Amino acid sequence: MNSQQDLNTKMNCLLATYQVHYQNLRAIHWNIKGNNFFELHLKYEELYTRTQVIIDDLAERILTLGITPLHRFEDYLKNSALKENATIHDGKEGMTYILSAQETILKLEREILTESADLGDEGTNGMMSDLVREKEKTNWMFAAWLGK
Repeated sequence: MNSQQDLNTKMNCLLATYQVHYQNLRAIHWNIKGNNFFELHLKYEELYTRTQVIIDDLAERILTLGITPLHRFEDYLKNSALKENATIHDGKEGMTYILSAQETILKLEREILTESADLGDEGTNGMMSDLVREKEKTNWMFAAWLGK
């Protein structure tokens, strides 16, 4: 049986993971070079903008549950399922990072989806369901772009 404390910890882990992912996306957006610059520069901006909205929604959900959301970069780095990237200039390398990172995030979202269902937490469950559906679709698109 899943506990509320376990769910609370995973929610903050997801928040930390999204924060690290957000900064990695910003860095890729800033540093992209090459033939696909214009296409990818816009795509990366779209992705980090969407991620920023998710971060705010997630922090507000955490507050709704009576939990204090993590807010220090030290805590993000300690609790994130993702690490900071080295500088990425290559478009294919950037898209490969994004697909891998989103698979990591998707795994955590699915765990929270299951736990929130077990606990009868419909608000968190609905949020995770929406994020899972969105990420499954974008992962298919990123894999197609990479020729997988």
